[in-house]
Amino acid sequence: DIKSSAVWAILISCALMFIYIFIRFKKWQYGLGAVAALLHDAVVVLAFFAIFNGVLPFSLEIDQAFIAAILTVMGYSMTDTVVVFDRIREFVGVHHHASDQKKVINDALNSTLSRTINTSLTIFFVLLAIFVFGGEVIRGFTFALLIGIVIGTYSSICIATPIVIDFQKLGGQKK
Repeated sequence: DIKSSAVWAILISCALMFIYIFIRFKKWQYGLGAVAALLHDAVVVLAFFAIFNGVLPFSLEIDQAFIAAILTVMGYSMTDTVVVFDRIREFVGVHHHASDQKKVINDALNSTLSRTINTSLTIFFVLLAIFVFGGEVIRGFTFALLIGIVIGTYSSICIATPIVIDFQKLGGQKK
């Protein structure tokens, strides 16, 4: 029952986030990229739990704490993705006359990269301290958050943005 409720919670939250991103950026490609990155994050954290269950010396059960961790990771990843997309939108708006759209998007990613890495590292070190000193009860929850922060940062830059670029190309070719 908990597993099916978790799947529904994740799917409903992804649908609502797609609508939010679509409204905010006025292009469905951004919503698709963000939701693909979110699903990627959830699946990768779940895969880590499946692979390391019974191997690591702490509990990696899929329970309510795990569901809370997945939803927290999705929230972090969505926030990070929105920051990246905002920077891309800003650069595209300023350099709309540029002939190479890929270069403009690459410059936008480079300008937000240090902010993204600094934020992720700050959160990672806090979670690492909680993981080491926090106690046995929250170790699985914190492990999911540690994996999720790393994967969420990666997916915001390396999954969501390329999906947006690829689907904008497809939309441009149909015109």
